[in-house]
Amino acid sequence: MVSTNRTERSMGMHHPSYYFNPYSRNMNPGSIKLQDYGQKPFVVNIDQATRQNTNYRTALWTGKHFQVTVMSINVGDDIGLEVHPETDQFIRIEEGQGLVQMGDSKENLTFQVMAYEDYAIMIPAGKWHNVTNTGNRPMKVYVIYAPPEHPFGTVEETKPIES
Repeated sequence: MVSTNRTERSMGMHHPSYYFNPYSRNMNPGSIKLQDYGQKPFVVNIDQATRQNTNYRTALWTGKHFQVTVMSINVGDDIGLEVHPETDQFIRIEEGQGLVQMGDSKENLTFQVMAYEDYAIMIPAGKWHNVTNTGNRPMKVYVIYAPPEHPFGTVEETKPIES
């Protein structure tokens, strides 16, 4: 159990080391229900939720101005070369490693750097980008989009097939 200081305890505050959702009575410290909790106040152990996710992408919270998704990228696979003209993006690697590529066009990815567990990647709107899993296990990331990029409740078990 995570210890709290006296002031926090006297105010009824605590820091759970597991998922906490005030709307759920099922607070199982071993796993959390991965679904879109958007438009409601929400507190979660993002590391646990990210590592637990086995889907390519699961929307965890979709609000009016930003969205949080968790992703699992298979060994040797990638997020997919893409651009979001009006959306800034933040990616944090919770587990694994990957090659980050960005550029002004999909044919000109001049920015290339390796990123590892606990690294954060900031992608400006309008920048072509991709992240490829170069490790030997699934790469677990969470992603923040501002504004939201995917419909509320998005769950993609596998990476969509590119046309």
